[in-house]
Amino acid sequence: MGLGALAPRAARAAAETGIDDMIAKIAKGRRPGRSAVTLDLPEIAENGNSVPITVKVTSPMTEQLYVARIVIIAEANPTPTAATFSLTPLSGRAEVSTRIRLAQTQTVSAIAEMSDGSIEMDKKTVKVTAGGCGG
Repeated sequence: MGLGALAPRAARAAAETGIDDMIAKIAKGRRPGRSAVTLDLPEIAENGNSVPITVKVTSPMTEQLYVARIVIIAEANPTPTAATFSLTPLSGRAEVSTRIRLAQTQTVSAIAEMSDGSIEMDKKTVKVTAGGCGG
């Protein structure tokens, strides 16, 4: 096996480490839960230039406890932080929708930071195709 075969694996490992570092920076030592966040995006995106995404967080939106921030990370993008949303109890519900650009097939993560400092997270893999021909 030549070094060329190892390069994609090494790049992927470096990207995963970078994403883990980003998540650790947001988490600040806290362990993310996985039950409150629902990440809704297509499994296959025929056009990576505009991929619809919705993040819903099951949480009360009261003065005592609310979702303070939602961060969407696309790990293989040149700039992995795809979007950041700040929320308050006045937001009414913890749900955001947008479209993001995905450079290639990759894992997208949504991290919700609660007002009490806890965090919740969900991840999904999206296959980006070129004109529906696979990729």
